[in-house]
Amino acid sequence: MGELHETRRGRLTELLAANDIEAMLVTRLVNVRYLTGLASSNAALLVRADGPAVLATDARYAGTAAEVCPDLELVVERQTAQVLTTLAAGEGVRRLGFEAHDVTVEKHTELVALERGIRLPPVSRPVEGLRKVKDEAELALLREACAITDRAFEHILPMVRPGMTERQIAVALERQMIDLGAEAPAFDSIIASGPNGAVPHHHPGDREIETGDLVTMDFGARYGGYHADMTRTVAVGRVADWQRDVYELVKRAQQAAVDAARPGAETKVVDAAARDLIAAAGHGDDFPHGLGHGVGLEIHEAPLMGYDKTGKLMDRVPVTAEPGVYLAGRGGVRIEDTLVVRADGPELLTKTTKELLVL
Repeated sequence: MGELHETRRGRLTELLAANDIEAMLVTRLVNVRYLTGLASSNAALLVRADGPAVLATDARYAGTAAEVCPDLELVVERQTAQVLTTLAAGEGVRRLGFEAHDVTVEKHTELVALERGIRLPPVSRPVEGLRKVKDEAELALLREACAITDRAFEHILPMVRPGMTERQIAVALERQMIDLGAEAPAFDSIIASGPNGAVPHHHPGDREIETGDLVTMDFGARYGGYHADMTRTVAVGRVADWQRDVYELVKRAQQAAVDAARPGAETKVVDAAARDLIAAAGHGDDFPHGLGHGVGLEIHEAPLMGYDKTGKLMDRVPVTAEPGVYLAGRGGVRIEDTLVVRADGPELLTKTTKELLVL
């Protein structure tokens, strides 16, 4: 993995050189992990435009850092950003880029005050830009996270029955993902039954499942740091005509979005592939959120897909497609897959059936 992380750092140094920045201070922990392999609660990375990178972390992670990234110069110090800023200034760096979305005004003021003559220009999310397109090692981890998610769903289906509470289903689902090899749930699972299904991000509570309910389950496993995201809506006992109609509408809309997710497609156009179908059926106001988002080391990454979002999809970018229809006081339906954008058609990573299951 050392060569892989070195390649990632090399892509960043090319960006720095092209923007006349001598070095960059990477302080966002998820970005430090992406560039080095070190997962920690305290680390920073100095990336030089024309030299090797330097990793700083405290004594708790020094041994792990030496093992995970032996090719990097290591500085053991609790005040990681400060020590790297001082190091850069001592080497004559005069323009030290920083992650403007991570460093607070207070921290920036502190860093500037450390060394006279050094400037800290903000750099706009360069590592996040690199992280959009996944390498094959990342995609392998994401595939396994999604496979665990699929298997966990299949295991808990027999438990979804009248009398079970939303909270009990959530606990069982998350326990199953751990038992199947997940590090942890990718996020707090959403279990929304009956009228609660009209709330897109309902927090599972003590409501008991009833015959005739639709139950929406939004969940995912984290594996090797990578996050899966899947939503399935099932029926319990019986299905009313309006429930089946809404379900089939969302299913068609979701498939239209999946089909539209090709390299070069504008994100708002992919969103429209689903949204226009739902609007044409009279439910435009009942689909209040964006179509989906990127996934990877974070559960929500670039790109974002919505009617008001800009940008284009690229090959090897994993995204979610998750349209929904939510009817206040009645319930809702959401169907979601994680997929990888590919030139020859999207690669679905979550593969559980999207036919309406009646449990």
